[in-house]
Amino acid sequence: MANATAIILAAGEGTRMKSNHAKVAHEILGKPMVCWVADAAIAGGCTRIVLVVGSHADEVRAIVGAAYGERADVSVECVEQTERLGTGHAVRCALEATGVDAGPVVVLNGDLPLARPETIRRFVESVADGVTAASILTITAPDPTGYGRIELDAGGNVIRNIEQKDCTPEQLETLHELNAGCYAFDGAKLAAHIGEIGHDNAQGEYYLPDMIEILRSHGDRVAVVHVNDYTEGLGVNSRSELARATRIARDRINDRLMAEGVTFIDPTQAWIGPDCTIGRDTVVWPQTFLIGDTHVGEDCQLGPQTRLTNVRAGDGCVIDETVAIDAVLENAVDCGPRAYLRPGTHMLDGSKAGTHVEIKKSTIGEGSKVPHLSYIGDTTMGSGVNIGAGSITCNYDGVHKHKTVIGDGVFVGSDTMMVAPAEIGDGALVAAGSVITKPVPADALGVGRARQTNIEGWAHKHREALKAQK
Repeated sequence: MANATAIILAAGEGTRMKSNHAKVAHEILGKPMVCWVADAAIAGGCTRIVLVVGSHADEVRAIVGAAYGERADVSVECVEQTERLGTGHAVRCALEATGVDAGPVVVLNGDLPLARPETIRRFVESVADGVTAASILTITAPDPTGYGRIELDAGGNVIRNIEQKDCTPEQLETLHELNAGCYAFDGAKLAAHIGEIGHDNAQGEYYLPDMIEILRSHGDRVAVVHVNDYTEGLGVNSRSELARATRIARDRINDRLMAEGVTFIDPTQAWIGPDCTIGRDTVVWPQTFLIGDTHVGEDCQLGPQTRLTNVRAGDGCVIDETVAIDAVLENAVDCGPRAYLRPGTHMLDGSKAGTHVEIKKSTIGEGSKVPHLSYIGDTTMGSGVNIGAGSITCNYDGVHKHKTVIGDGVFVGSDTMMVAPAEIGDGALVAAGSVITKPVPADALGVGRARQTNIEGWAHKHREALKAQK
């Protein structure tokens, strides 16, 4: 197991996706398909991952680099198949570029995102005994259309793989082992015989399934690893199949979370990414999305209509109709409805971002409140602060961003403009409607507004003048 290698075929154009992007770059619950396959292989015991790229190679390389570039526990690399001459040719390119010639080698499809780590582990183990030269991943599906059939002998050994178009009516009726398109090999035997695959076919391509006949001709054993859950063998070749895979992945994740103590009001209306976690007794309302590296604590209320991307939230938070990205919410934080927490937001225990509030790259202190209709950007806010409705930090001068510092216990009246760089000392009070352009000392009253002037009778005269114009 220590030397297990996964070769992931990710070079296809995916023409049925009708897309400007690589097929394997399309996301399921916020994660590219190719990363679902690579993560499953890593969790299944593979310490070396080789991705064969071709169409949109730079895009796939960028995805792989962002996801695995800093990992030290596993080797993840890309090999380009400049001429796409079939699956057998792709595997040969991978072997020649990497020098892999020993240990278990599993060949997986980059568009097979639903394969589980435990299945890949069984797959790896099936060729680690020194007896079996290759294994084929098989399923039994309700609709077998499009799958090749595997013929077995009485001992369960593979006799041959028969493509559906080559099956007789009897074979279609009696052969129920369906080829999911993934293979495991003894690495030494694969390296020794991969060059024997020919291309004498209508397409002039080198097909990996031909390795089955080649290994058998050398007297080697070929077996199957059957997966009871046929959805693990469902590929993604179109937008509708992408949506199908998303539904299946969603249901798996939500079922697991419910078993761990999370409540879903309607589990069909919550989309939780595969790397996200939710603590027990948290309630997930409909139309909630958790994406990327998002982790939520216990006893929280999520949603409805909430999207969290790379967010850390502690215990006891209420996050209602909120969009938050790259933000940290500590314990008992209250957000929304209709709050927007932009990257760099850090809300301390008991703080609040209320209705129609936007916060960006700011720390909101313990127990501080930004209740409604306000924008706070590039700000460090102390504890126990209250920000009145309609207040903003004017942090951008058209060229540079500037910081605002608000001390502990500050009360800011409604409709206040704090022109950065601004500093408001501990315990200060800012009068409503002020434009603050200078520091406000601790415990002072800051007033920055024009003196009110009343002109007696002006409104009546104005109305009379308008009437005269008719």
